[in-house]
Amino acid sequence: MSNRSIWRNFDYLLFGAVVFLSIFGIIVIRSAIAGNAELAGYPNRQTIYFAIGMVVLFGTAILDYHYWAALSRYLYVIVLIFLIFTFVTAQARFGAARWIETGFILIQPAEIAKLVMVIVLADFFARTQASEKNLRWIFYSFALTAGMVVWILLQPNLSTSIVIFVIWFAMLWISGVPTKYLLILAGGAILLAVVIFPFLQPYQQGRILTFIFPDPNARYGNTYNVDQARITIGSGGLLGMGYGHGSQVQLRFLKVRHTDFIFSVMAEEFGFVGTVLVVGLMCFVVWRCYRAARLSNDVFGSLLAYGFGTLIFFQMAVNIGVNLNLIPVTGLTLPFISYGGSSLLSLLFGIGLVESVIARGKTQL
Repeated sequence: MSNRSIWRNFDYLLFGAVVFLSIFGIIVIRSAIAGNAELAGYPNRQTIYFAIGMVVLFGTAILDYHYWAALSRYLYVIVLIFLIFTFVTAQARFGAARWIETGFILIQPAEIAKLVMVIVLADFFARTQASEKNLRWIFYSFALTAGMVVWILLQPNLSTSIVIFVIWFAMLWISGVPTKYLLILAGGAILLAVVIFPFLQPYQQGRILTFIFPDPNARYGNTYNVDQARITIGSGGLLGMGYGHGSQVQLRFLKVRHTDFIFSVMAEEFGFVGTVLVVGLMCFVVWRCYRAARLSNDVFGSLLAYGFGTLIFFQMAVNIGVNLNLIPVTGLTLPFISYGGSSLLSLLFGIGLVESVIARGKTQL
């Protein structure tokens, strides 16, 4: 395709929504860490990640997405090597070894793994679309997924492992797996969750047990962060307390406020109305990804856009659910909003893939 055709078909609405969310995230991060000298450089770092991500987004959009199908096996091996290297050499932070230090930045290979698995699974299901949808077909796709997930679990990083398995399940479903197998897999997932519970880390078990059996008298411990998040959300009211004026945030009652609980920061400062608008814009991004899947000219492109849209939606839903105490604490960040260089770069790379699919798809408003 000519560059003129690419920019004519470029989804500017999707791009504009992503740029707004990313810049808004930097603004909220700045407020969330205000007064904390140790984290003072985080907004500037996130800005640098965003600038690099824009270059990645445009470069990926210009490149024909079909090249990623040819590179999928190499990407799988490279990320797998990084995950093994992280497990063997990385120093633990917050009880887990998930980051590779490179001086100025920390690289979290598990964030990259999520997007790579979308590419790998899209390639697998596209190549086998004419195959019989039997247990062998399911097993091969599961083996691809599990081969990556096992090294993420060992970090330990249960939340990212769940995200990747959800992507696998969603892409399995959209690829036409028979309903009876879906029911078997759903039952197997429930059974597996029960079996592996005793082998989880103590803090992971504590989060689940505290959610199921909350202690109304507990002031600290596993319920503290969630309790403070709910108080923070409630204090925002309808219109919020104003940017930089949230008492829960500025007085540091809310912990992990620049990553896991940044949704609560938004709710306190911008209120119900502002939060609904931001969440609505994130849902708009998901819808544009699904639209790109519908307009794709081939199965691979459709699965790429569908898988990435599912990744954003699931991670968004889980993060909001944690902040509202609807599900146990998982550690998943809010897409485009929470602090995290690897996460933001991976997301912008994914948007570039979706734009590449749209640019080479069917022309339709």
